Amino acid sequence: MFAEVLPLLSKALGETIYMVVVSMAIASAIGVPLGVLLHTTAKGQILENIFLNQTVGSVVNAVRSIPFIILMVAIIPLTRFIVGSAIGTTAAIVPLVIASIPFIGRQVETSLKEVPSGLIEAAQAMGATPFQIISKVLLPEAMPGIVSQLTTVIIALVGESAMAGAIGGGGLGDLAIRYGYQRFRPEVMLATVVVLIVLVQLVQFIGNTLAKKLDKR
Repeated sequence: MFAEVLPLLSKALGETIYMVVVSMAIASAIGVPLGVLLHTTAKGQILENIFLNQTVGSVVNAVRSIPFIILMVAIIPLTRFIVGSAIGTTAAIVPLVIASIPFIGRQVETSLKEVPSGLIEAAQAMGATPFQIISKVLLPEAMPGIVSQLTTVIIALVGESAMAGAIGGGGLGDLAIRYGYQRFRPEVMLATVVVLIVLVQLVQFIGNTLAKKLDKR
């Protein structure tokens, strides 16, 4: 029985990793700059712009407030437009990215707030430009926290990818629903849960290790 389940489990795990890695890469490329923007345009910061900060913050909060399952259904037309289909692992990446961008933005903003203001003031006193402060002070100092926060996002993505699988997104969620629940095979459900637990533990371990290495304190 295990020999029968193993190929299905391997394929589903590969699909889940594909969804999480691609989604995280795209979402981070947008979400990290978004977090920098949210922090640096806040009151008293180096690029203070209250109107821009509140406008962007409101959009971020609005997207974050939408439950993932509703977001997946709501953006089906957009998903079809981008990838040509509303089902499958590639299609699931679209809602995963959209859900993750504001999450990453807020997490990065939180990490940047922990950078001592004295470091920024010292850089300003030496004539550093806002870009130099961001690239040479803010991001390097906040990097351990950012890595820890991004680890949390990856773990959330693993769970959301399983949820996406429940409505045709493929991966471990799809395996658990179609081969476990619908066919009354509890051993498939159990195997899926075990793989998800191991995957999350591995991600957390790697994230913690990397954050410790980056922490110069």
